[in-house]
Amino acid sequence: MATSGWQRSTKSGAGDNNCVEVAYGDEGVLVRDSKDRSGPVLIVGRASWESMVRELKSGGIDGVV
Repeated sequence: MATSGWQRSTKSGAGDNNCVEVAYGDEGVLVRDSKDRSGPVLIVGRASWESMVRELKSGGIDGVV
């Protein structure tokens, strides 16, 4: 899987491994658990990912901190 490099939220601490990491690949947006970097990777379509991020930023998804 070719990616542009894995990123995590700027709200994550430098040594914090309790988060998800994302990367933009040819297949879409790749998501993995930072505690298990060699584990499974979820692939989400770019349009779906961008829609979810917009909803999160606007406060449109309840229960997310």
